[in-house]
Amino acid sequence: MKSKLLIALGLISSLAFSQEKDSTDVVYKKRVLEGIEVDFLASYYKQDGIHSSVSGGMGSEKLTDLASNITIAMPLNDDDVLTVDAGLSAYTSASSSNINPFNATGASGGGDDDDDDDKAPATGPYGTPWQASSGASAQDVLGAVMVNYSHSSDNRNFIWNADVAFSNEYDYTSIGFGGGMTKLFNDKNSEISLKVNVYLDQWRPIYSTELHEYAKYGATFQNNGFFSGVTILDQNGNATTSYLPSDFTTWKSTNRNSYSASFGFSQVATKKMQFSLFFDILQQEGMLSTPYHRIYFADKANYYIGQAQYIPDYESTQNKGVYQLADDIERLPNTRFKIPVGARLNYYLNERLAVRTYYRYYWDDWGITSHTASIELPIKLSDKFTVFPTYRYYTQGNSKYFAPYETHLSTEKYYTSDYDLSTFNANQYGFGLNYTDIFTNAKIWKFGLKNIDFRFNHYDRNDGLNANIVTVGVKFVEQ
Repeated sequence: MKSKLLIALGLISSLAFSQEKDSTDVVYKKRVLEGIEVDFLASYYKQDGIHSSVSGGMGSEKLTDLASNITIAMPLNDDDVLTVDAGLSAYTSASSSNINPFNATGASGGGDDDDDDDKAPATGPYGTPWQASSGASAQDVLGAVMVNYSHSSDNRNFIWNADVAFSNEYDYTSIGFGGGMTKLFNDKNSEISLKVNVYLDQWRPIYSTELHEYAKYGATFQNNGFFSGVTILDQNGNATTSYLPSDFTTWKSTNRNSYSASFGFSQVATKKMQFSLFFDILQQEGMLSTPYHRIYFADKANYYIGQAQYIPDYESTQNKGVYQLADDIERLPNTRFKIPVGARLNYYLNERLAVRTYYRYYWDDWGITSHTASIELPIKLSDKFTVFPTYRYYTQGNSKYFAPYETHLSTEKYYTSDYDLSTFNANQYGFGLNYTDIFTNAKIWKFGLKNIDFRFNHYDRNDGLNANIVTVGVKFVEQ
């Protein structure tokens, strides 16, 4: 696979450079970037759902995320631009918090229990997949930075770029690098591009409490560590010592490597229409499953920690005090091959209205196929203000390794209850408002305000997941 990508890269490079050599000399050239440009972006995301992967495909998916990003593009000379992109994302997650679910908020530990006063108070550790735990895994911060260098030829018909990237959060680190090239021809009405990227990532695996203790102490784990003195319950609510997650083993290799190549073609077809086509090839290798996603087997007995009276209500939000112990973690193949193919078509109707459309087909060797279609209608209200309603539809077929909560069998080799790999349809509705001042009349120090962009989107999935996201972007240019 890698050799084929190198051959393709060599062919396109040869084509681009041979065309560049034949182009006429340019007496005057405009700077690629006249001055420093600074973009600020902030977003707030909130979701809810009923299929937590941490809880084996059932439970609260409440999550909030606040992210900020700054991008600085700096001209180094007439032809070269250096861009630095840095961001932070802080989230709180009910689902992730239940990596260690015991002593969750709610139940007898607080929360809305007015209708459960007849229930006995908890006498030991307890939890529920329907409420957030107070553990450290309830929140995290992701930091990321990317540096990109690009060079344009004298006639601006050939551009190449290279970038490096780094991101880190509590249990995951990613290092990436890549590069690309773009060739314009036919009086810049046609464009071809190629981009390749490599990401070398590393997990620091976190396992659910019960599996972590089993990995640490082996078959005697119920007499040591967290489980020392803790009562385990069977399906009938009786104390037992039979729980033994013997299917579980820790990951020996924790790397995840990703390789991608993206090919693109863009064409100005008429004065009013422009279209583009793209084709990507992606290969992943290594630890592709998530180590804290629980799995419950249909052919294994169920065991719990918490209040026995909630066991009959385990799969409903009425469960406020018991949590099921895992049989194993998600297991997926250590390779994955993906191919997305898509197109964009933009059409200028008149001075007030344009149409932007997008379609993508996706296939991978885990059995997933999907279709994405979207439309955006920018409506120009004045020289400075544009509004744009948007709609996006997505449909997906499930992975051959997916099954819902407590449906997998222990005899299977691969298994996941992550609903992101299930069959579902999704609709996204949104609108935006854009303010542009080409004269940059508003100024801060030596930078003029060029653009403000506001967007709101609502996302609905037919498996119960829904989300809202608000983003605000501001661009300043050096005067």
